[in-house]
Amino acid sequence: PGLLRSDSIPEVAEDAAATVGMAETLSEEEQDELRKELAKVEEEIQTLSQVLAAKEKHLAEIKRKLGINSLQELRQNITKSWQDVTATTAYKKTSETLSQAGQKASAAFSSVGSVITKKFEDVRNSPTFKSFEEKVENLKSKVGGGKPAGGDFGEVLNSAANASATETIAEQTQEET
Repeated sequence: PGLLRSDSIPEVAEDAAATVGMAETLSEEEQDELRKELAKVEEEIQTLSQVLAAKEKHLAEIKRKLGINSLQELRQNITKSWQDVTATTAYKKTSETLSQAGQKASAAFSSVGSVITKKFEDVRNSPTFKSFEEKVENLKSKVGGGKPAGGDFGEVLNSAANASATETIAEQTQEET
């Protein structure tokens, strides 16, 4: 009866002086009635707290008998909370936005890779590089002799270095004799 009344409850931020002034305007009879109601509500709260504690104890006993422990319960709560979060509109919008951003980033990285590859091709096709490559080819053909010309740039450099080392050893051998 007293719990379901629709009397307004003073806000926490309400002026304390106004509350004191209200108590002064109540008659002695009204104050006694309110004190009785206060005691009754406090008693009901105490009873409800005891009932709640008994219910919680009973719940814990049932869970123990079923083998439900705190870790399992925590997992279930996390799973349910995650499902609740993923069902929200904000999560869906954020997920879509991140997906689009990821796609744009992938496209950007892909285009950067294409630009770098093109730059390498431009360098390789430049006159300076061609001239250098021809000089290495000439050196290779002079020193290597028996091997066919061509191959990739790494092979050309390796064979030129090997030929140069062989030439140096041959010169040293001739000087010693």
